[in-house]
Amino acid sequence: MSYAQEFETVDLIVASSAETRGVDAFALSLIKSERQIRRLLTHVVYQYPCFGYADIPSLRFSLSSNRNVYFEGFIRGFDTIYPRSVRDLIGQDYDRLRPRLNEAIDHRNKIFHGQLTSKSLTREELLNYVSDIRCWCKALADAALVEIGYDGFTRDSFRKSEADRFWERCRLQLTDVNAYHQFIKQYMQR
Repeated sequence: MSYAQEFETVDLIVASSAETRGVDAFALSLIKSERQIRRLLTHVVYQYPCFGYADIPSLRFSLSSNRNVYFEGFIRGFDTIYPRSVRDLIGQDYDRLRPRLNEAIDHRNKIFHGQLTSKSLTREELLNYVSDIRCWCKALADAALVEIGYDGFTRDSFRKSEADRFWERCRLQLTDVNAYHQFIKQYMQR
């Protein structure tokens, strides 16, 4: 699945006449951006030669058992382990888009908990967030595809890349699942 295919559902929602299309497209877009960064990180980790198919359940468990890892933690993890940061991959729009994603996450957290946001966001404002989230995801997908051979949207991040042994350039070398678990605790959790 590509970036465009991933956002087909969002396009359908936006094009609909549903009263809730703004908030629905907003929430779904944000979920997709969070999943993308998680997949990019897990893809990079899986490239280490110490990990193979039999390790996938343990790698998933290491991450899923930690309830204190969120969007910013995945970015911090990626930036810690990989020699090029998310900022580098996003490029010139990073300084504009990153605060927008932070705002979107704050609004989403309020909305998901049934609370009012302080801004009483209109449909147009929510759809502007959708546009910015999409810009972030596309920039990250395009750069990551060139850099590591994976865009964060293609299904199954736990697969070996065709990119040339890029794990050797990583800043940290993981040796086993326990090292990955410690990496999550040290660099990714709140």
